[in-house]
Amino acid sequence: MNALEPVDAGSPSATPGPSEEAPLDGFRIGVTSHRRSSDLIEALERRGASVLHAPALKIAPVQEDLLLIEDTRKIIEAKPDICVATTAYGMRRWCEAADSFGIGEQLLEVLGACRMFVRGPKARGAVRAAGLADVGISSDETTATLVDMLLQEGVRGKTVAVQLHGYTDVRQLERLRMSGATVLTVTPYRWVKPDGEDKLPRLIEAVCSGDLDVLTFTSAPAVDAMWSTAHEMGMYRQLIEALKTQVTVAAVGPVTAQPLVDAGLSPLIPDRYRMGALIRLVTEHLSLNHVRRLETSAGNIELRGRCLRIDGNVVELAPAPLLLLRALLGAGGAVLSREALSDLLELRGSVHALDMTVSRLRSSLPDGKLVETVVKRGYRLRV
Repeated sequence: MNALEPVDAGSPSATPGPSEEAPLDGFRIGVTSHRRSSDLIEALERRGASVLHAPALKIAPVQEDLLLIEDTRKIIEAKPDICVATTAYGMRRWCEAADSFGIGEQLLEVLGACRMFVRGPKARGAVRAAGLADVGISSDETTATLVDMLLQEGVRGKTVAVQLHGYTDVRQLERLRMSGATVLTVTPYRWVKPDGEDKLPRLIEAVCSGDLDVLTFTSAPAVDAMWSTAHEMGMYRQLIEALKTQVTVAAVGPVTAQPLVDAGLSPLIPDRYRMGALIRLVTEHLSLNHVRRLETSAGNIELRGRCLRIDGNVVELAPAPLLLLRALLGAGGAVLSREALSDLLELRGSVHALDMTVSRLRSSLPDGKLVETVVKRGYRLRV
């Protein structure tokens, strides 16, 4: 999982004021995170988005994680030569868990005697907050680069303790072992299914029906959990197809994005692997690529996600007429054939069903003549 920081995009200068246009107005965004999900949801909603929240996984309570304490005792006993801290949250949680079991001072004494390496600036901050010092940091906030550093200076015959995050990079651990190191690991947070109602199937159905504009991920295990649930529902292929064609997928960083890439997707990834940067990227992507505007005979039309405005007035549309209007707007006044529109609406060539959808669209608009019939050709917007 990539490290997350407070939502810096929520500063007064970045948040729309009462008189400003909410940049995500009309868009619906799926949120899969559990930890700090409220920060992400509130930031998106401040920008006008509606949010569908379905936590894919949650972090197991420390009090129930006896394996964490067992692994910590092994590291204390081994007195490693090197320790690698991969995440700030993991480092803090590790120290807190050790304190709760009465071995916190022993852990800090052992870590203070070994050479500490950190994956990024946030992990460095957590290490220093614990009264420890680091001797090296990854240049690109990746575990692979950190392991490159260790292998360059040599690890043969040394004991290396690695603080893992929720998504273990097995290959990097194997590189250390193959280079002669004894590797001990500790995972301060483990992913488990959330308690109570499982909302993930509802989120998957929303993606497959095109009822979302963007789906966000802040941890790789959440992606795996969604794939697993989709397989159980028999909707995996449909889900992947929807994420390729209808719904944009966004990840907080490359580690989170990897299982998405492995599935053949091309997720949005911010340059800085932080929640605030993710929010800005999603906002910019939707504003630049998913807002349709057109001057027509009926006035100025603007379509933002599911929000249609004609000369500034909101017009409510049902899903099928909305999909039809989006296609006509995209054509910019050019004619779209009946066959193309029928395929778009998955009407299997039904002339009557298409005529009914066109009729419903016209009746919902202030001026039904906006949608023009072109005899023997199809439909277009009257510009």
